Amino acid sequence: MYPIKKTPGDHAWFTHDRFGMFIHFGLYALPARHEWIKTREEIADEDYQKYFDHFDPDLLDAKAWAKSAKAAGMKYAVITTKHHEGFCLWDTQYTDYKVTNTPYGKDIIREVADAFRAEGLKVGFYYSLIDWHHPDFPVDILHPDRNRPEKVAENPSRDMKKYAKYMRDQITELLTNYGDIDILWFDFSYTDEHNKKKFKYLPGLKGKGKDDWEAEELIATARALRPGILIDNRTQIEQDIYTPEQVQVSRWMTHPETGEKVVWEACQTFSGSWGYYRDETSWKTPEMLLELLIQSVANGGNLLMNVGPTARGCFDHRAEEALRVYGDWMKVNGRSIYGCTMADPEFIAPAGNYYTQSADGKRLYLHLFKYPYKSLILPGLAGKVQYAQFLHDASEIQYSEECPYFYQRFKGESVAELSEAPLFLTIPEHRPEIRVPVIEFILK
Repeated sequence: MYPIKKTPGDHAWFTHDRFGMFIHFGLYALPARHEWIKTREEIADEDYQKYFDHFDPDLLDAKAWAKSAKAAGMKYAVITTKHHEGFCLWDTQYTDYKVTNTPYGKDIIREVADAFRAEGLKVGFYYSLIDWHHPDFPVDILHPDRNRPEKVAENPSRDMKKYAKYMRDQITELLTNYGDIDILWFDFSYTDEHNKKKFKYLPGLKGKGKDDWEAEELIATARALRPGILIDNRTQIEQDIYTPEQVQVSRWMTHPETGEKVVWEACQTFSGSWGYYRDETSWKTPEMLLELLIQSVANGGNLLMNVGPTARGCFDHRAEEALRVYGDWMKVNGRSIYGCTMADPEFIAPAGNYYTQSADGKRLYLHLFKYPYKSLILPGLAGKVQYAQFLHDASEIQYSEECPYFYQRFKGESVAELSEAPLFLTIPEHRPEIRVPVIEFILK
């Protein structure tokens, strides 16, 4: 429907499927107080080692994870192969700091990739550009050792080129040994002015960006192995996906220079943390969870919703409840999400509600966050609707292109004054027993 900036990767499936699961899992699940705990609390390697020594997610069932994602209506998954702490969830040959050397002893990435693929879901790998454990990664503004002068003094002997080679070697492993990988999610660069303010540069230290990562060569390595793979923009090099994080996007994202619409995906959490956080209380309401998904698609984007498994390898009960919210709703309303995008600009949804439209333009969906009393007036739809129904049960919604007499008398207005080419809907007085009812319009 809408022209999108051309990119190297194949985004046709991505802009159809719209909804994925992010999985943040690592050693930080044991302290259970945020995935950035190592740097937030400035924990030294020797003190962080206890989490490696005790890492044993004995209840991890990758097949159950995959079934939960599928039941929630998700079509793809992206798992952290290595987060900023440097711990690798696969049996890499390039470091001993890996899952197969922990009490758990098994390759989690192998388990997850196989399980999700078996459920028909596409598989993506998150890979941290940051590594607070690698001996050649220089201490910088985000590093846990940033306030340890003896560690900062080691920077001249740390070789960023060796670390960049390490990343290319690991990406080669991940894209060679685990079957078809659909997304490569790098994270992240921190040299721009916004991040300088956010992270408060320390004297003598700086951030890192594309030159440090040798990003062009890193991306070329991935493209040579998987030409159609989707890659995000967080290396500071323009690729396939824009990834706004923890924000509610209210319009289609566009390229900052050309103004072209771009492929984008909001990444969000059920609560305020990506990794498992035992004492977190800011869990999103069911209505907010659904709004994040619907609003993303209504603005031409995707939603990647995160789960942080516990250190036993299970989904927290609060995460399971949130996934059920999606599953219950998507089971009957998924048609308004899959293969849908922003509606034609002539269709303006009533305040507080959202339209999505099928990519072929034949079906329009109105998501009723604000449920009306008995009637609803929709501008721009007169003469364009062939049939209307609630999506969850396919029950007919009656409508007319003529303004009801009682409304004219009450408002003292003509049809032309009410709105441009309006359609008048008769809505059941009692809201259906479903969160966010959807009206499907089959267009002429």
